[in-house]
Amino acid sequence: MYSIAPSILSANFVRLEEEIAAVESGGASILHVDVMDGRFVPNITIGLPVVRSIRKSTSMTIDTHLMIVEPGNYAVQFVDAGADMVSVHIEADPHVHRTLQGIRQAGAKAGVVVNPGTPISALEEAIYHADFVLLMSVNPGFGGQRFIPRSIDRLRELRQMISERGLDVKIEIDGGIDLTNVAEVADAGAEIMVAGSAVFGTDDPAEAVRALSNRGAVWV
Repeated sequence: MYSIAPSILSANFVRLEEEIAAVESGGASILHVDVMDGRFVPNITIGLPVVRSIRKSTSMTIDTHLMIVEPGNYAVQFVDAGADMVSVHIEADPHVHRTLQGIRQAGAKAGVVVNPGTPISALEEAIYHADFVLLMSVNPGFGGQRFIPRSIDRLRELRQMISERGLDVKIEIDGGIDLTNVAEVADAGAEIMVAGSAVFGTDDPAEAVRALSNRGAVWV
């Protein structure tokens, strides 16, 4: 079973509170928040003040994806701001073990992210210290990109790695998820599906969440 995590990167920020309420009414229990610094990825989005504001307006799990350099300097601050899940890129943090420990100690779920061009084997050690892995199925930095087909094989490889080690690590996927591929992605092992334009790019975000979701068990 899987959960849909609408990504506010594709939302209308003038009406952000309404957009969040809409996806929550559609059954979403996880809200994905992309934090970009213009250095690790070629885009700048939002930061701590927005997360604090979102926390006050929703009971959904806030899933904060840090696409920034030196994420270890900020990860715990996002927990303090109200994030329930915080993920950092394996490519960005030479001290990822320490960062993941800090997130957990602060009371949130700790995630490690892997880019499309990074081998799954790069997670060999970090995976033991993570609650979830976020597999990027597009190159990070912009919304509305097409799903990279090779991501299906990478999902299966990641699922096998987790199973062989007997770990309780969830798999999240981000990039190009829509009605044409959500079933295949779920079959390959993803448990949390981040969806941006497939939700907020429609006339009815609540109905889009319902259409994408199998309405099954939700992990938080």
